[in-house]
Amino acid sequence: MRPTGIIFFPAFDWAISPTHPEREERLLYTRDQIFEEGLLDLPGIKEFSPRLATFLDVARVHFCVPHVRDQVRDAHLIAAGACLVLADCIMSGEVRNAFALVRPPGHHAMRVVHGNRGFCNINNEAITIEYLRRRYGVGRIAVVDSDVHHGDGTQDIFYHDPDVLCISFHQDGRTLYPGTGFTNELGGPGAYLRTINIPLPPGTTDAGLHYVLDNLVLPILRDFEPELIINSAGQDNHYTDPLANMCVTARGYADLTAKLRPHLAVLEGGYAIESALPYVNMAILLALAGYDYSHVREPGYRPGMLRESPEVAAQIRRVVEELRELWENRHRVDPEAIFGKDRFYERQKFVYYDTDDIREFQLERVRRCPDCPGYLTVASSARHPGGRHYHICGISIPVRACEECYGEGYATFEAARRTGDYTHVYLQDKATDVFRAYDTETRELLDWEG
Repeated sequence: MRPTGIIFFPAFDWAISPTHPEREERLLYTRDQIFEEGLLDLPGIKEFSPRLATFLDVARVHFCVPHVRDQVRDAHLIAAGACLVLADCIMSGEVRNAFALVRPPGHHAMRVVHGNRGFCNINNEAITIEYLRRRYGVGRIAVVDSDVHHGDGTQDIFYHDPDVLCISFHQDGRTLYPGTGFTNELGGPGAYLRTINIPLPPGTTDAGLHYVLDNLVLPILRDFEPELIINSAGQDNHYTDPLANMCVTARGYADLTAKLRPHLAVLEGGYAIESALPYVNMAILLALAGYDYSHVREPGYRPGMLRESPEVAAQIRRVVEELRELWENRHRVDPEAIFGKDRFYERQKFVYYDTDDIREFQLERVRRCPDCPGYLTVASSARHPGGRHYHICGISIPVRACEECYGEGYATFEAARRTGDYTHVYLQDKATDVFRAYDTETRELLDWEG
């Protein structure tokens, strides 16, 4: 059988602060444990080296303010590049699946990037998806986010994309950062029910997690029939994690991986550096490679020590039933009854960058097109540290753009450049792989072409 690929990238030279929970030790303890157990000597596991993602790879996904170079360091490009290396190995058939054990994480990074939020600057999974679509023509892709925090960045990027299914199960946003990820967040008018959020109550155990997986996530995936599944493999649902309140074990994570069978797992959160991460990562790796993981057990765990209350179990069942009914009736939905009949769908957002203390106000408009997903325009304003205020406009043309949306998207970009209302104007032409960034003050136009 083909092996499971793995890349370690601890990012020794990148940290938010020396004592921040998101630090290099998150991977170092795991690497020591995997070496100690001899996993890299197994024929079913093969280690690869990362490479740098390019600015073009980032620009396919993000409007980085003011420029890509201002929002990324080499560590970000290597973490994203590791995912692209493993994506190449999967598509070439060199491996059957893969695990990117990398940092910095990425699932809180949204389409517009003014700084770091939730420990994330750029979205590794989204960059991988756009790379797979451009280089290999992959059609339908599913992202299953198992981090304890809602994958709000990935949701934001693909909220209007009917070809990407985003499923996130996480601790209820009323009790945990980022305060989003509720059952009524279901996607835009052209991608309704391509976003599925499953908020779980604090105290959810392996049993609750697998009830969600068996009764909702796996049936939805079977119906959607993705060509590839990417797992945002956050591990902060573990019962020892200091940043959350869930009760999942290493065995629970491994069983999830064995059932989900992702093509690519990408490390996200998880901050119990000694008591959980080495064991959870090892169990996930063994599950991906098809080896026995039944003897992997974290220190201090005793069978039966974690019990789910009847109230928690009942709340989980209610959420699953609500979402299952929505999914099963998806073909009966009239989008106009939900989103109206206007030519453009608009939504306003306030985004807080907790690491950099940046407050962003955003207006997003997507064209309601009968022939394609529609081009999208986003206007965003934020004051950066140091006092510089940015008011930007970004235009994104989808991969499957129709001729009318393609032309309107370019016309909107040129009109925004001429108005003088914005400090920077950006264009993502995903249909032909052309990306532009215009600085109104200097009149500098940066171009990337695939």
